[in-house]
Order: sequence, then structure tokens, then C-alpha cells
Amino acid sequence: MEQTGSVNADPAQLPVGRYTRWRNWSAFWILGLCNNFSYVVMLSAAHDILKKQESQQNATQTSSAEVSVGWNSSNSSRYDCNPISTAAVLVADILPTLVLKIFAPFFIHKMPYGFRVLFCVVMGMMSFLLVSFSTAVWFSIIGVISASISSGLGELSFLSLTVFFSRDMVGGWSSGTGGAGVAGSFLYSGLTQVGLSPRVTLLIMLVVPVAMLVSYFFLLAAPPSLPQWRSREREYTAVTSEERQGLMDQSEQEEWDKAHPGAQFTRAEFVPSGSEVISSGPLTFSEKLVVIRGLLKFTIPLSLVYFAEYFINQGLMELLYFPNFFLSHSEQYRWYQTLYQVGVLLSRSSLCCVKIRKLWVLSGLQLVNAILLLFAVRFLFLPSAWLVFAIVLYEGLLGGAAYVNAFYFISKESEDRHREFAMAAASVADSLGIAVAALASFPAHRYFCSL
Repeated sequence: MEQTGSVNADPAQLPVGRYTRWRNWSAFWILGLCNNFSYVVMLSAAHDILKKQESQQNATQTSSAEVSVGWNSSNSSRYDCNPISTAAVLVADILPTLVLKIFAPFFIHKMPYGFRVLFCVVMGMMSFLLVSFSTAVWFSIIGVISASISSGLGELSFLSLTVFFSRDMVGGWSSGTGGAGVAGSFLYSGLTQVGLSPRVTLLIMLVVPVAMLVSYFFLLAAPPSLPQWRSREREYTAVTSEERQGLMDQSEQEEWDKAHPGAQFTRAEFVPSGSEVISSGPLTFSEKLVVIRGLLKFTIPLSLVYFAEYFINQGLMELLYFPNFFLSHSEQYRWYQTLYQVGVLLSRSSLCCVKIRKLWVLSGLQLVNAILLLFAVRFLFLPSAWLVFAIVLYEGLLGGAAYVNAFYFISKESEDRHREFAMAAASVADSLGIAVAALASFPAHRYFCSL
């Protein structure tokens, strides 16, 4: 049985097809890791260098882990508060990404994918160089903004890129972004712990943008339909039904073959000939607004999930301090963040095992977590940090599951002509939730630290 329109390999050669599929999945995993890596590192490293610049007159040397979190134990609050909330760095790291994700989906299709990736790589390298060599606060802030732009443009671009491949590439991308949190936190903490300065550590991390470049241009097997170096406005996602089967429905075809062993027909033969419609141009502005309205059932619960979890992470975690525990305040906070990232990695890698369509359930459970920990901070009724560790791990599982399942079902349920724009437009959901959570964390921090 011969299938046409597959862009990666001859479908008749099954081993080659499987190799190409795993090659592309690996490429998307590395792209997800590299894209979110600078975002994760900047939340700690940029703050580390900013604090160093602000306190050069102090003779006392503080460990890099404590500086990155910003603990100040010389205060009278029962929460051992830091004078500035840890949400401050998050605001600088998320607002450029949010602005980019709001406006870019309406015009980004004019920029070919090859140029987008090169731009992300350059901005990523600039972020590490600017922050590492910064001699003033504003210089470091520009570096943080560069990392935010690289991460934001990369996320909406690579999510759109998945529509040119089989749908399970969404799982590869999501798993890679989950791995960025764990790898970024462990690598930065590990290198500084062994004695390297933050500046040298950031310079070593220049290898990450280079890895993104290699993964995209040499590991990823790009299909001919991908607008690599030129805009394709007249052929905006214009593919035949046979190409759609090769690009988007490989997993569905495999399921069909398993359910109908020995069948003399393919799943594509059941598609009416009248449905083989080729798009004649890009979406109009009004069509894009209609697509956005249809995405609300995914983006609203995803935004709520991220609002709840980042309100916990940046507004409450630093206040969940157990003075009689064997870990110090900074160590407790660091383990909260690490366990959260582990949970995100596990759930973002779970698409091959379980798929969750009801995102409202995940957002409801995450809001319950935020309310529970909010009351825990106010009334101090949790008995031990061990219980908080479990809750934080569970929080990461919910957040990662919401992300990967939202984009999987957006890809699955969007019309062919709308899919590329839909994936890019929906990427604003998590950033919007994070930004609102960061802003909401300031009054919460101020209130509790005044008690």
C-alpha cells in the first residue's frame, strides 16, 4: 500500500519512517529545552547579579543560592520576609513575552521560520552576554528582556511549527520545556555551588542557543511545505488532504491500522473528495478573531492554572517557612522550586500515556491549591515542610498537564487552515496567567510581611 504526500520519509519504508519520527521528536524536545532554558535561568541569575551590583559595598559574602532567592533574615516579620518580593524579577521576565504573544500572531506569518529561529538564537546569546558583563542595573534588565523576547517568540513559533509534523511533536516540545525547568535550576545552582561565579556560569550557558541552532537546522527533518526562508502568504498552510494525512494524522492512521488489521483501504479513503480544499490565502483579521474566540475554552482554563501556580510560586512559597525544619529558609524555597519543576517535567511528558480533555478540572484543582496555601500562610496550620513538598509537586503535575493537553487538543480540533495561527495565538494563555499572578503577588507579599 503506497501513500503519497509524506514529507519526511517514504511511508512504505517503516523503519525509516520511525527513525525520522523519533529524530523529529528529539529535535522538538531539544528546542523546547533550549527555548525555555534562558527564561528559567534568568529568574535566578539576573536577580543574583542585580543583588550583587546593589550590595557591592557589603563585605559579607552571601552564597549564590541565597542571593538568587534574596532572603533577608534580619527582619521582624514572622515570615522572614525578603524586602522585595521574588515576583519582581518574574515581572521583568514575563511582560515582554506577554506583549509579544498578544500581537505577534497577527503578523508573524510574514517572517519565515528560519529567520525566526536565527533571531531567537541571537537574542538568547545576547541575554547571557548582557547579564554576565553588566555593570549597571539597566544593562542587566536589557539582558533579561532579551531572554524574554527569545523565549516568547520561540514558544509561539515552535508551537506553530508543530502543525507541519505529526501531532505527537506537541508532546516532544512540551516535554522539553518541562526539562528546561529542571535542567536550568540544577545546572545554575550546581555550577555556582562548585565555585564558579555567576558571570562565568552564564558564559558557559552560551552553548544552549547554539544547541537550538543545531537542533533546528541539522536534526529536524523539515518538510518541503515548511516556509523556511521565504514568506508563503498565498499558500498559508495550503496542503492537500494527502499531505495533511502525512503531516497531521500519522497517529490516527496507526490507530486505524490497529483497529482494522489487513484492511484493503486507508483512513484517508473515507474523506469525501469535496473536503480536499486548498487554502487560497492567509486568514483575514476577522477570521483570526473568530479563531481566538473559539480558543477561549482552552486558553481561559490554561490561564487560570498558570495564575494559580505562579501566585503560589512567587507570592506564597517564600512565606512558607518552617523554622524548626532541618533545611534553612533558602534551602526550603529552593526545594519548593525544584519539586515544582520535576512535577512539570513529568506531566508535560505524559501525553503518550494519558490525555485530559477537561481542562476546567485542572484549573479548578489548581485554584484549590492556591486557596489552601494562601490560608496556610495566613494561619500557619501546616505541620511540616514535607506536606508542602507534596503539594508543590502535585501543583507542578497539574500545571504541566494543563499545558500539554491544551495544545494537543487545540492542534487536534482546529481546522487545517486555522491550526498554525491557533497554536501561536493560544500561547499567550500561560504568559497572561503568569503576568497577572506576578502583579497579584506584590500586595500579598506586602500584606503578610506587615503582620
